[in-house]
Amino acid sequence: MNQSFYAAAVAASQQQQSLNVVSNNIANINTIGFKSEQAQFSELLYRMYAGAEDDVFRGSGSRIIQTTTDFQNGALIARSGGQNYAINGDGFFAVQDPRTNEISYTRAGSFHWGNTEDNINQFYLCDAEGNYVLNQNQQPILMGEDAEAQYPVGVFDFINTDDMQHVGQNRLVPVAKNGDVLAGTGSVVFGAVEGSNADLATQFTKIIEAQRSYSYALKMVQTQDEIESTINSLRS
Repeated sequence: MNQSFYAAAVAASQQQQSLNVVSNNIANINTIGFKSEQAQFSELLYRMYAGAEDDVFRGSGSRIIQTTTDFQNGALIARSGGQNYAINGDGFFAVQDPRTNEISYTRAGSFHWGNTEDNINQFYLCDAEGNYVLNQNQQPILMGEDAEAQYPVGVFDFINTDDMQHVGQNRLVPVAKNGDVLAGTGSVVFGAVEGSNADLATQFTKIIEAQRSYSYALKMVQTQDEIESTINSLRS
């Protein structure tokens, strides 16, 4: 079969995946602390063919090699009452699963009171999933009687934030290339949360780009099918 079929099929499938990434960004346009993602493409194998006067390079299309996260700060949104925190600058909040003690990191700072099954009268600062929010010493924050008081929420960061692993619910865990956890340089803002950094206009532009690339790939399939049909009819 003509190689153009394969190149077009790969292009169509990869643009579909790109649309899935953009759709997820749009779905989280109002999610607190959400960081948008972007699909990164790379060329596939090139082959060299002998031409009439010179060698000719022929490509096999492109594919998504990775999905990168944009850690640019979102807008701060004032939210009075309760335990709402945002980070102005670089860094993450650290939260610890009380069952597994696994620590993950997030920019979503909408917290609340939470207790443990062992002591229902002892309250800790928790996120929406019941994970303990940690202070700068990476310890759970024991809360007092004042529900409106500001508590010492820690800010942490890494030398490199590339390829941090998403574990759901807007949380990430570091991988080996991110290095050891460090004190974050961002400052804590009490009484506010960070909005999503996904820009609706930018995401719609990416949808148009992906749709056009997808339609061009399908047009290539259609054209090659017509060529093959013409050739086969001439042979018969």
